[in-house]
Amino acid sequence: MSLFLREGKVDIIKQNSISQPRKPYNYLYWLQRAMILFSVVTLFLPAFFPGRITDKISKYCSIFTAAVSYSNLTANVGLGFRYISVLTFRLVQLSGIAIVVGVAVAGIGGCMSLGNNKMRLRGGFFPMIGAGLILLGDVFARVSFTRFDAELKAAGKKLGQQEPKWSLNFFLVFAIILFLISIVLVLSEIKREREEKMEMQEKYKLFLYILPILMLAFIFSYLPLWGWRYAFFDYKSGADLTADKFVGFKWFGYLFSSAVTRADILRVLKNTLVMSSLGILTSWLPVAFAIFLSEIRSTGFRKSVQILTTIPNFISWVLVYAIAFAFFSTEGFVNDLIETVTKVAADANYLQNDHLSWIKMLAWGTWKGLGWSAIIYIAAISGVDQSLYEAAMVDGAGRFKRMWHITVPALVPTYCVMLMLSIANILSNGMEQYLVFSNPINKNTLEVLDLYVYNLGIVNSNGGAMIPLSTVVSMAKSLISVFLLFVANSVSKTIRGENII
Repeated sequence: MSLFLREGKVDIIKQNSISQPRKPYNYLYWLQRAMILFSVVTLFLPAFFPGRITDKISKYCSIFTAAVSYSNLTANVGLGFRYISVLTFRLVQLSGIAIVVGVAVAGIGGCMSLGNNKMRLRGGFFPMIGAGLILLGDVFARVSFTRFDAELKAAGKKLGQQEPKWSLNFFLVFAIILFLISIVLVLSEIKREREEKMEMQEKYKLFLYILPILMLAFIFSYLPLWGWRYAFFDYKSGADLTADKFVGFKWFGYLFSSAVTRADILRVLKNTLVMSSLGILTSWLPVAFAIFLSEIRSTGFRKSVQILTTIPNFISWVLVYAIAFAFFSTEGFVNDLIETVTKVAADANYLQNDHLSWIKMLAWGTWKGLGWSAIIYIAAISGVDQSLYEAAMVDGAGRFKRMWHITVPALVPTYCVMLMLSIANILSNGMEQYLVFSNPINKNTLEVLDLYVYNLGIVNSNGGAMIPLSTVVSMAKSLISVFLLFVANSVSKTIRGENII
């Protein structure tokens, strides 16, 4: 134990010995990182797109979209290609590619600026290169504007109004400032003593490990929340959100004032709560599966079982439905087997009728996710101290007693956390499974809240008119789920003395 503490002290001294930039330059480093972080955000904001040479380009086209998809960039140009050359739009795409690559290169330098002197010096050249690429992208965009004007004048045609060029000037100024800051920081590091190898403090390493996950969570989980604004407008698909269409909480009131909507909400809530409750009641199955799997002595057989039970998780629900159709449709394997054995025609439709729909969905969900859900418990079992099992064997405990008195208590904390999270997500069943299995016969029993939002906003939206109402339902579901998460956390803290968030 003392050796461990001594090593810990040495490690702390080593980490603290990593030199830090002097105070004035430290502020410059933070300014540089903030600029790079802001530039990453601008890649996904259509307002900052510098290559909008015509209003025929979609108003939702961002720098990143233009860089990765030429078809999205030119989707609405149509007959404009009679007057505008392909090279002009290729220059627009090259502008996006140069800016995206430039921001990525600058980001590498920003990450390296968290290290010691040697790492900061090496990393200081990356923002300079990134600034140069951003400047090159700005030049490509300006050239595309010039070519666009010249080609339209030569054809004597008009092709939409051009957007203001403020974004061009923004990236020009941004690249110059970033380049100058990077030069100053590199010169400041050259004057300082450099270490033998590049190092970074542990806290910064851990932050950089989790940074990609944070970015993905922001892009796919938090950025879409901007769509909640549709709930406060009379919005139709493709229309603009203008001030005269603002209706406040009209759609929130409509959700409860309409008898039809109230009946639909109660029906889908019943389906959602029943399916979630069945999932919670059977949430012990992955635990039992993990325990019994860990008791298999043959390593090869155990791995084979684990692989075979995990693979279904990676099969799409469309393919799962295809498997179900092959077995349980009127002409499926089950009916053929019955007909072969009994010599009586069998044409029962086990798949599409509404008999025991909830149980059938639970069975398919369990088959698909059992092996995958057990992985976390298998990992927890591998962390149990083996000396406990050895001591129990010395005391004469058999296999099942060891499982009950050692393995199960070791899994209880993990199971409680997963159970609390399941309760917090009780209104979120997912949509794919119920979408592929639903039909007019079983729709009333299979339509859960997520599928209802999809059907209301996309399938039966009446030209997009019901998008605000579906947004209201989705908002309510998300807010209730957050509330339930905090309730579950409070219950966990009261019962177990531990928080789950």
